[in-house]
Amino acid sequence: MLKRLIIILAIVHINLAFAMDGMPTMPNPAQIMNESMADIIDPPNTAALNIMVNALSSLKELRKSGKATPENIKILIKIKLLPSIAMDVSTELALKKHWGKLNHNQKVIFQRYISDSLMRDYAGILGSYKKLDSVSISVDPKVKRKDNKAIVKLIITLNNDPKPINITLKMIRSSKWRVYDVVFSGVSLVKNYAAQFNSHIRRKGLDSLVAKIVKKLK
Repeated sequence: MLKRLIIILAIVHINLAFAMDGMPTMPNPAQIMNESMADIIDPPNTAALNIMVNALSSLKELRKSGKATPENIKILIKIKLLPSIAMDVSTELALKKHWGKLNHNQKVIFQRYISDSLMRDYAGILGSYKKLDSVSISVDPKVKRKDNKAIVKLIITLNNDPKPINITLKMIRSSKWRVYDVVFSGVSLVKNYAAQFNSHIRRKGLDSLVAKIVKKLK
């Protein structure tokens, strides 16, 4: 299930990256209008749907051109994908009560660890996934909103499977909408990292976990 989730997330996030490539930089609606107007003009579900519909064909062309090498995908993810993820929010949620015990450099180390993990997993899975023509993505128009956060549901069909896959994106808006967690079949990516971190902390302590993460990043 985790491998399938990574495939889906990779497709979704690379779609976002391609769609944003070449688009003019637009000011954040929340900075030039009140929140009610921003919700009408820049709702997260509509923005996500428009981006994905236009982007899927671009990803297919990359594969057809023979340029979807692991290295090119890693570069693309680093430049285009990671800025669309609220890594600071995700990492703080994953570490919860331990976040406040870390200094600035240690917080950056954990953010880098999660970023590198995502980049490595996405590049590997995308390099082996060949059935982009069978991917269909739509967005549930019903969005849960609270302040600057939103929960958007994606409906994804792979290989003409009659049973679509439902993915929940938890998003936050500051200068733009970014994803801080993804939930698939009740499994949260943030909670998955939290479980890994907490397991180590319970056994060996926070300092040991920091040392382990630093060693992995070398």
